[in-house]
Amino acid sequence: MDLEKPPARQQDQAPEGCLVVAIRLPVRIVVLVLVVPVRMAWDALVVAGRFLNDTVLRPVGRALLWLGRAVFVWPFVALWRYVVVPVAHGLAWLGNVLFVIPLVWLYRYVLTPVGHACAWVARGIGAGLAWLYARVLTPIGHAVLWVLKGLGAVLAAIGLGVFAAMAWLARYLLVVPARWLYEWVLTPVGHAIAWCAKGVVWLVSTVVTGIGIALYWIVRVLCVLPALALYRWVLAPVGRALAVVGREIRDALGHAWRIAGHISLAVGRFLANLFRWTFVEPARWVYRTVLTPVGHVLRDAVLRPVAEAARSVGRATRQAIASARESVRQARADFRRMLFGDSREREAVPGREPRGRETRTLGSSTTALTKD
Repeated sequence: MDLEKPPARQQDQAPEGCLVVAIRLPVRIVVLVLVVPVRMAWDALVVAGRFLNDTVLRPVGRALLWLGRAVFVWPFVALWRYVVVPVAHGLAWLGNVLFVIPLVWLYRYVLTPVGHACAWVARGIGAGLAWLYARVLTPIGHAVLWVLKGLGAVLAAIGLGVFAAMAWLARYLLVVPARWLYEWVLTPVGHAIAWCAKGVVWLVSTVVTGIGIALYWIVRVLCVLPALALYRWVLAPVGRALAVVGREIRDALGHAWRIAGHISLAVGRFLANLFRWTFVEPARWVYRTVLTPVGHVLRDAVLRPVAEAARSVGRATRQAIASARESVRQARADFRRMLFGDSREREAVPGREPRGRETRTLGSSTTALTKD
């Protein structure tokens, strides 16, 4: 008896045998009895895990994240912003004053004139060497080359004569006898040896082919045919029976898991409603009728005045820090002006954005298409 409607692909299949129908019902009953406790335990574990994640793990994780930021991130950010960066700016300015400016002055007023003088001397020496190469070394080289060309022509003529004589001697003393020996002695002997080798290879291949055919039939009769009969008449029927049993167990597990899911869902809904009407609704009533008015009173009477006082203190602190920063910037500008003097003021570029609190109007546009 199927508890769910079978899909369309199972309705189109051929009718099943009586053995399959006889196996299916007991297997599904046994599997359902075994799977229902497992499914209910699994659903209980899932609900407990979700509740633990929502109520314990996630708040603890957020608290640990905030604590990690407060302990490791924010101190290093403050150290970088208020200690390392100002010290680095000071060191950069000091390095510029102590090293860069003196090195630039040394390069511009000492090394550059010395380099120009060295370049002028090097150009003079190069001009002298060029004149020596063009007026003295080149004629001497041409004369030496003419003499070497004459000696080379004489030596080449002598070498060609010696080579022709050696080639004639090698031809009639080595090449002609070796060709005669190859044509009239080695070639017939090689043909005879090749014919004998072909006969031996044919004989050996014939013997090996006969032995291979005999071994093939021996192996086929002694091993292949018994193994084929064993597979066809023993292993295949047993495998089909095991496949039917395994398929029925798989289908029974699927049906039992779905039925156990419905049972577990019903039990879970019952327990959830019981917990809701026993604990949640009373707690919600207490929160709505008691804790919320008390919280509103506490917020209006205590928390808001404290927050306003904290904001005023923070505003005064920020103003004091801004004024101190402006004083430090002004002192640094005065110190720089005392050391290097007033820098040249930049020329005002017309057509820029309006300065101060002035706003754009139809008669004073700052775009490139409409400005005067």
